[in-house]
Amino acid sequence: MKLALIDYGSGNLRSAAKAIQRAAAEAGLALDLAVTSRVADVAAADRIVLPGVGAFADCYRGLAALDGMIDALSDSVIAKARPFLGICVGMQLMATTGREHGEHKGLGWIAGAVEAIAPADPALKVPHMGWNQLRLLQPAHPVLAGLKDGDHAYFVHSYHLQPADRGAILAETDYGGPVVAAVGRANMVGTQFHPEKSQATGLRLLANFLRWAP
Repeated sequence: MKLALIDYGSGNLRSAAKAIQRAAAEAGLALDLAVTSRVADVAAADRIVLPGVGAFADCYRGLAALDGMIDALSDSVIAKARPFLGICVGMQLMATTGREHGEHKGLGWIAGAVEAIAPADPALKVPHMGWNQLRLLQPAHPVLAGLKDGDHAYFVHSYHLQPADRGAILAETDYGGPVVAAVGRANMVGTQFHPEKSQATGLRLLANFLRWAP
């Protein structure tokens, strides 16, 4: 199995790569992982992971700066329906629009906008950082197999993707109100939390993604 972990100057590449390799080893899966900014590697990959840390617009610009990368991703993920996982801002980039420091274009794979989280409790600080419990809205989704309500995941963010269709929300967490924790559509999934920092929960999700055959 060939997996492309996209290097576009944003994301915890080393920790994400190590977590994916560990999940594959523990699941007994043979994995050829490339941390790459090459279009050819994306075209050859059986599945793709897009990490992301920082501001939405900066991340999109970083991706767009790799010649042909957005087209290659669209061809692999949309046209060829290869399994895709977006992590943190990598998930947010799947949206139509990002509203962090203005209005910015996203990849448009999941209709919706990336909005600021606004906890109802003024004592809750933004960014939201640390461990929080998951509430599974679609526990039957294959990428959530073996996870359950109350499992903890690690978050670091000030914004979250608000899909136009709530049916695209796989999981939420509570931070002074519901916050979108995971989304999915067709062969695409995304997590607002960092699976590479989420210990057993994250490793299980990554193994599920590696096995997933949408």
